[in-house]
Amino acid sequence: MTAQFVLSNTHLTPVPLVPEVRLHLADEAIELWERTETDQGATMPPPFWAFAWAGGQALARYTLDRKALIDGRSVLDLAAGSGLVAIAAMKAGAARVTAVEIDELAVAAIAINAEANGVTVTPLLADVLEREPDAEVVLAGDVFYSREMTRRMLDYLRRAARAGATVLVGDPGRAYLPREHLTLLAEYDVPVPQTLEDAPVKRTTVWSVNP
Repeated sequence: MTAQFVLSNTHLTPVPLVPEVRLHLADEAIELWERTETDQGATMPPPFWAFAWAGGQALARYTLDRKALIDGRSVLDLAAGSGLVAIAAMKAGAARVTAVEIDELAVAAIAINAEANGVTVTPLLADVLEREPDAEVVLAGDVFYSREMTRRMLDYLRRAARAGATVLVGDPGRAYLPREHLTLLAEYDVPVPQTLEDAPVKRTTVWSVNP
């Protein structure tokens, strides 16, 4: 049912900043959210999985343009949404990629999108932020959107960095971006749907996380 819902409410389209990747994306966030809750008969999280968010686009672009960071390594994509970053990591030569989400529709979308791009990604329905990181590369796009999420995510990302992982994040200027713990790597102008953001193009940054 979840896979059919994803397919019925999206269309396959190239990602603006990462045209090497095609995703099943939606046009309208609020309408899709309402359909999601009606279909599931319960309160559901926003359909983050149905859009190519600016932070993820920038991180995916950075990953594909610097394949040496990824090639042959194990990768964890946190709050993976559509699976864009995970798919980019596989295209960049990762040995294996796990894409973590807490929304079962996102997990379905990740599997569908990976198949559409001819790569293998392992979707995981779980909250892993209290676990010990075990990937060689940890990627997170657009995760600093609230104070509580930033606190939990930053703690996990810094633990991963201290364990020796390469830890990269993409961010379109969210209010809770913890700059004091990050090192700037790159900047992009990313096209985004105006139904999601306050401008059609978002200046978006990629950072490494300091231990």
